[in-house]
Amino acid sequence: MSSAKQIVKKLLQAYPEPEIELNHSNALELLVATILSAQCTDQRVNEVTRELFKKYRKAEDYARANQAEFEKEIKPTGFYKNKARQIISCCKDLVERFGGRVPDNLDDLVTLSGVGRKTANLVLGVAFKKPAIAVDTHVQRVSRRLGLTQEEKPDKIEQDLMKKIPKDKWTDFTLAMILHGRRVCKARRPLCKECVLYKECQWEGKEK
Repeated sequence: MSSAKQIVKKLLQAYPEPEIELNHSNALELLVATILSAQCTDQRVNEVTRELFKKYRKAEDYARANQAEFEKEIKPTGFYKNKARQIISCCKDLVERFGGRVPDNLDDLVTLSGVGRKTANLVLGVAFKKPAIAVDTHVQRVSRRLGLTQEEKPDKIEQDLMKKIPKDKWTDFTLAMILHGRRVCKARRPLCKECVLYKECQWEGKEK
């Protein structure tokens, strides 16, 4: 069994049926929550969206939002001026170009304001159940430590992982890697002795 297949097998045994930790009930909510999650914890985002999602139910609601008011509502997530501008602009795009619906393909998703490949792939994989690898900081770090890629840029890491990970496992692999990066393979002081992938790990800095 190749190391990539072994990694996937062990990872999904440790995190069976992994789920994203951003609360949402549809593709639009996930899209908004993912934009808000940049440089912010999912827990903080969930606290903000608890009220936000009651007020803004459709893309039209965000598109018509008063920017100053919206900034106050999302302020706890940080970088709120930029995020408010991105979300309002993104939802205007949805209304004007996609009838208020979140598109279910990568080419259209990445044309939306504030939406890069990571956000697009998370929405595709989680909301639309389409195979997708999303490279956030956790997937980036853990993939490099495991030797699944030597690349540093997320787009190139994504390409490497798409070649090595079975397509039907792409989304579960992404979500499990995010959980593993948060709980075990942390940026600082990773819990190497608790890691199910210790044998597979090629990182020179791992605890001996």
